[in-house]
Amino acid sequence: MLKKSRLLEIIAGKNRGLLATPGDKQAILSAIAQLEDYNPTSRPVEAAELLNGDWRLLYTTSGGLLSLDGFPLLKLGQIYQSIRVKESKVYNIAEVYGLPYLEGIVSVAAKFEAISERRVQVKFERSILGLSKLIGYESPAKFINEIESGKKFAAVDFRLEPREQQGWLDITYLDADLRIGRGNEGSVFVLTKQ
Repeated sequence: MLKKSRLLEIIAGKNRGLLATPGDKQAILSAIAQLEDYNPTSRPVEAAELLNGDWRLLYTTSGGLLSLDGFPLLKLGQIYQSIRVKESKVYNIAEVYGLPYLEGIVSVAAKFEAISERRVQVKFERSILGLSKLIGYESPAKFINEIESGKKFAAVDFRLEPREQQGWLDITYLDADLRIGRGNEGSVFVLTKQ
């Protein structure tokens, strides 16, 4: 699809949005809106086979995520989102790096509930912040398996109060390898399936 290729071309080299100029952002949002008009999945929340799996963030306007790059001596690495439809769970993992041996992760685990054919309510339950070496982080899949098994990590690992830590996400485009979402804070997310 030409519109999809155009979006991927525009966001290439923008480091998930960190390197996007105001002009780039405008062009990207326009390309996203055009692609959303041709969403091949009319009821994305119900398309479990497409939604389920491991996703990597290609682009976002989320200040919360992009600000992780602003900490002294740290740079934002890859950002992943793993969706487990059967369990109604979502895991967000941001890798950070900087000085040798200071590689780490910022992770949030949440439950989600469908509230329409394209919107999910998300309730954050657990946050884990730690150094990769101390927690034995090797990959998002292995880390998520350890979270699901109930493992406690040698990290800042705490429960979140779901009533206070929640939001929603509209899935505005979904196909076999690309997902676009719009969050309650006005952020846009473009992810590719791994």
